[in-house]
Amino acid sequence: MAFPYGRNLLLSTVGFERLLPTFEELNTVLAEGKSPSYPPYNIIKRSDTQYEIEIAVAGFKRDELDITLEGNKLTVTGRVKADSQGEFLHRGIGKRDFTHQFTLAETVVVRDADVVDGLLAIKLENVIPEEKKPHKILIGGTDPLLVQDRKAA
Repeated sequence: MAFPYGRNLLLSTVGFERLLPTFEELNTVLAEGKSPSYPPYNIIKRSDTQYEIEIAVAGFKRDELDITLEGNKLTVTGRVKADSQGEFLHRGIGKRDFTHQFTLAETVVVRDADVVDGLLAIKLENVIPEEKKPHKILIGGTDPLLVQDRKAA
């Protein structure tokens, strides 16, 4: 099933052709109903540049958790190791393998990750290089530099 708006979206954009596969992937996930719900997680915007992903990992030890950043895909995996805690008469605390994937913008970097009070907290920062920040474009003239220097403005 193709993403119905993908081609029309590209009519008014330049250089975003690489986003179409992301939309296709999102559409596939939504169509198949594969929304990851275990373990629950939060995505929090702390400021204009600071973000945090919190994942409930109660019962997981640090060596059972893995965080990998490959390109713009952040993957968090939990693998349960065999416990010799005895026989459970009631098991109400869910603890099973999981994988969560998050797609990060090109300018987002991972700053820190830690487990505190049963939550895996991954701190992210959106670092926008100076050349990617908004600049005034001058119209006309013979100056080869059409982008006005931010400091001179």
